[in-house]
Amino acid sequence: MTLLEITLLAPLVGGLLLVFIGHRPLGGWINVATCAVTFGASLAMALDVFAHGPQLSSGRMFYIDAFNVYLVILTAFVGMTSAIFSRPYMRHEVERGRVTDRRLRLYHSMYQCFIFSMLLALSTNNLGILWVAMEAATLTTVLLVSLYRTPEAIEAAWKYFILCGVGIAQALFGTVLVYFAAENKLGAERDDTMLWTVLHGAGAGILDPAVVTLAFVFLLVGYGTKVGLVPLHNWLPDAHSEGPTPMSAVLSGLLLNVALYSLVRVKMLVDASLQTNLAGHLMMGFGLLSFMVAGLFLHRQHDIKRMYSYSSIEHMGLMTFAFGMGVPLATYGALLHMTVHSLTKSAIFVTVGHASQLAGTQRIDRIRGLIRTQPAIGWGLLIGTVAIAGFPPFGVFISEFLLLVATMQSWPWLAIPLLVGFGVAFAGLFRNLQPMVFGEPPPGQKPVEANMLPVAVHLLLVLWLGLSIPAFLSGWFEQATLLISGALPR
Repeated sequence: MTLLEITLLAPLVGGLLLVFIGHRPLGGWINVATCAVTFGASLAMALDVFAHGPQLSSGRMFYIDAFNVYLVILTAFVGMTSAIFSRPYMRHEVERGRVTDRRLRLYHSMYQCFIFSMLLALSTNNLGILWVAMEAATLTTVLLVSLYRTPEAIEAAWKYFILCGVGIAQALFGTVLVYFAAENKLGAERDDTMLWTVLHGAGAGILDPAVVTLAFVFLLVGYGTKVGLVPLHNWLPDAHSEGPTPMSAVLSGLLLNVALYSLVRVKMLVDASLQTNLAGHLMMGFGLLSFMVAGLFLHRQHDIKRMYSYSSIEHMGLMTFAFGMGVPLATYGALLHMTVHSLTKSAIFVTVGHASQLAGTQRIDRIRGLIRTQPAIGWGLLIGTVAIAGFPPFGVFISEFLLLVATMQSWPWLAIPLLVGFGVAFAGLFRNLQPMVFGEPPPGQKPVEANMLPVAVHLLLVLWLGLSIPAFLSGWFEQATLLISGALPR
């Protein structure tokens, strides 16, 4: 059995097993152990790819290169640390009566199925299977969002299902158009016209430009909905605020990355076919719009999880803008930003979950004095917000600085809205953070059992990436940059 097969089968088998025992105390440990096996296999596979180059499975259905291998290991790592957090968190939700044993079993099973869907989307070589995996991720997330079965949770789940369902339908039509363009040029007798390696290698340069352009528009709308790009972003704040907090950590830290990865893969095909940057310009427009709008909406939030979900939209817009530019420095910065944003935002949502349990509510105006009642939670929220706001010496500062420099080199006049957006987002975060952390705690607020280990590990990694990027990680980013943009950053 190959390392890739272990990486994919571990969460799938774990999800099936947890259908039967996920409600027991042992279920949480099995969830953690399954994620640990997945992470170990993905780490070994990543080292093998780094040493020997891209790997194509025997049936050519799976392809691992420098671009997706680091996202696979990032997904497995954040999935593991979030599972460590979710074990005591979900038991506490059962004790509070918010989750029954039956729903806890559903949660643990769907958690692993969600991880499997994302890993399948990242590793597949077939654009059709990529769409199927994204749809599977949508369905598993719907069940997680509606876990509490409150009217608000049901509404959020339906909103998520309808918006992402419409979006994924657009992505399906775009995928069909890609197949149509490939079949016309490569021949109907071939059975490999949906393989990315075939399209990007032998076939990408001869695909019909008109059909490929139309296909990208549909794919941008479809996968862009999953990324959370404005104006199709409305599902994301509701899904974050009404679903269980561990789901918010993996949703914001992982699923958005997978959707953006899918979009970038398609952009590479379009760029090769059109020999223009039309796809990049569209991504830059939607990315910058999302970045600016989300920064403004940060000022209007009253729910702590909704506030940080708009921060996710802001950062995904920034990454989409950077990949749209297409220059090597921007691509390198976007890859780094995907990593540090995933680590930081998942750590923040872990802290937010504990803060909500401590205050008994998610309303910002009722969460006060965290650093006095429970310093670990208060400091975790403060440092996490400082990191995601782009303060040095954290890794988010480095990635945003690289993106700003790339913008000044390629599109100097767009550096002004970027700087304004950074300032608006900074103000939106810290106007609410100060009273939550340093305010007067309400009477009767008592400490809760908090597992801050995932937060500490994530924030230390983000700090490390801000001080020094390891050579092996920089090598992955450089190889991925060369693959995406055709050149190395200078």
